[in-house]
This record gives sequence, structure tokens and C-alpha cells, in this order.
Amino acid sequence: MSREPYEPPTQPVAGQIFDALLMLVLVFITLYLPLLFKLAGAGTTTTEYPNPTWESLGQNATMAAQWEKLGFGPEKAATIIGTRFDYAFNWTALAITGVVIVGYFIFMFRYSDRQYRDVIAERFGDGTDPSRKA
Repeated sequence: MSREPYEPPTQPVAGQIFDALLMLVLVFITLYLPLLFKLAGAGTTTTEYPNPTWESLGQNATMAAQWEKLGFGPEKAATIIGTRFDYAFNWTALAITGVVIVGYFIFMFRYSDRQYRDVIAERFGDGTDPSRKA
């Protein structure tokens, strides 16, 4: 008895375009929201330099020349050099992110298990019922 070959579901072109645009919008929103809500770069410390000179800013002659090529004098460069980002690391947030990613992959593999079994049964013809889970 010959088994009917597995045919995966097809998606129309309009659906593919919609999916691509939706992904593009979601990526844009994901990247823009931290800027919109002022969450990006919030952890900064600023060092004030009352009378900035290249020496007080810790810049040697070569560095000072490069700053000046970019159009920055010691006064303008002081605000850039004096602003430092706080790179504090949150282990809890990292753990939550890892759990979400691993959980997502487990969900996807379990959800698509039947399709994988159908394709394997079609390609290798093992004679087992692909709808039955092991």
C-alpha cells in the first residue's frame, strides 16, 4: 500500500510579503522602543572638566590631532570623553533571556514534531504511523 507523499502547506505570495513586512516592522519597533522610552544609554556617568586641555583629558598629541581633524576642540571633546557608559551586568535578566530562548526552541520543536515525522516517514518509508508519537 503506497502512502500519499507529504505535501507541506503552501503560503500565497501576499502572505509571504505580509509576513516579511510584519517582521520588518517588529524589528524596527523592537530597536526603536528603547530610544523612545529613554531606556538606551541611561546608565552613564559624566566627569566634569572645568578647564579642559588635551593633557587633562588624557589625550596625547596624536589623539589631539585626530580630534581636531574631526572638528573637536578640548571643550567639545570633554563632554564626549567625560561621558562613560555603565556596563553593569544583570545575571537575572540574562537567565530570563536564556530561559525564554530555550523555551521557544523547545516549543517550536514539539509543535512541529508531527511535520518532521511525516517528512521522515515519506523519505525513508519506515512503515510506522507518523501521526503516532513515540
